[in-house]
Amino acid sequence: MSADKPEDAAATFAPWRPALLRIAYRMLGSVADAEDVTQEAFIRWMKVDRREVREPAAFLRRTVTRLCLDQLKSARHQRETYLGPWLPEPVLEEDEVEDVTLPLMLALERLSPLERAAFLLHDVFGLDFKEVAATIQRDTAACRQLAARARKNIRQERPRFRVERQRGIELAEAFFAASRSGNMDALGAMLMDDVSFHADGGGKRPTLLEVIQGIDVVMTQLEALARIVFRARGSKLLRAGFINGLPGFVSQEADGELQSTALDVENGKIAAIYLCRQESRQAQAPALAAPWRHATAPNAIAPAGVHEAGCHSSDPRAQT
Repeated sequence: MSADKPEDAAATFAPWRPALLRIAYRMLGSVADAEDVTQEAFIRWMKVDRREVREPAAFLRRTVTRLCLDQLKSARHQRETYLGPWLPEPVLEEDEVEDVTLPLMLALERLSPLERAAFLLHDVFGLDFKEVAATIQRDTAACRQLAARARKNIRQERPRFRVERQRGIELAEAFFAASRSGNMDALGAMLMDDVSFHADGGGKRPTLLEVIQGIDVVMTQLEALARIVFRARGSKLLRAGFINGLPGFVSQEADGELQSTALDVENGKIAAIYLCRQESRQAQAPALAAPWRHATAPNAIAPAGVHEAGCHSSDPRAQT
């Protein structure tokens, strides 16, 4: 047990919290779960003899990563019970510079927990393989192999097109206006021919049960939403910005719930639409009272309003 006071542990832990949250969120895809893991790491930090810890940052990264691996292994078998497409919890970013975009986070789901950890720690967070090996308790050669397999599996999902911030926001606002008014000519001009539509209702709110692809079928779905839902019941744009590295927006729908829409843009046109409309679970997170919470420090993460109002306040893969 450390002889330091609890407030000393908090003071030394605080500077690392944003980076630890980022690691946990990238591993788990859920802000709430990332916060839980980070809090558990803090509890362990309070209990350890901190005078014996020569590299606090490395110790905390290893603790968080191993907690995430434990959670992923226990949650993995629950994935098949989720109804409809699963999307990572939407996170509103201060700017569009993001190496781990929403499509890449979905691709990470195809990896084993160890492959995901090796790839994120080395390729995204820049740790050398010696540190990765110590973190996931594998030898260096094995870690290199894990990261190489991960890269091969997700190569097509790495960000290829960087959208200028203002252009991305303008496109998101234009998509909102056209989709809510039912201006199908304007919508059609924004979409690629092979556009895909991914919608996550948390298994509770009405939404698509599978991903649909192709401009004709997507346009049919958007036209039905505009005619039956948006024009008849109303929809309010709360804010446009970048969600998980993609231009998008958060809206308040007629049922009072918040909904996020992220747009994957290639060569100026929308290649994929990611919509999250899960039922509100704000009562489970009373400390998150504000409808918007932004990153205030480098490497911090902040939920795009939808976290407070319930879009994936916990990862359904781990629910029993």
